[in-house]
Amino acid sequence: MWLGLPLITLGVYPFVWIYRTNKELAEYDRRIEVNPTLSLLAFLIGWVIIVPPFVAAWRLGTRVRDAQRAAGVAETNPVLAFALFLIGGGALVLQFGINRIWDRYPGAVEGQQVPLYR
Repeated sequence: MWLGLPLITLGVYPFVWIYRTNKELAEYDRRIEVNPTLSLLAFLIGWVIIVPPFVAAWRLGTRVRDAQRAAGVAETNPVLAFALFLIGGGALVLQFGINRIWDRYPGAVEGQQVPLYR
């Protein structure tokens, strides 16, 4: 699925994933401050000045780590995720980390407030 969706959507799916992931992390833990639209723009047009996509990728990795810490699950190393973003595998590593968070709350539905452990 991870390889097929970007092909089927002609490269649009990774940007949808970035937006939705940032939005979900902010909704999961209100202490995670992020504007999903700005994060998406950093990836879409930030390449013009080179730095923004790298900053956005690093911050996404730290947001996933912070959410994992709040869930009380094993944390993904943001340095590893950032390094893998550079070669194209960072999003997959982060998605596995996010899946560990959601596995922590069996039976929870989207939008439901869940307890934070840290």
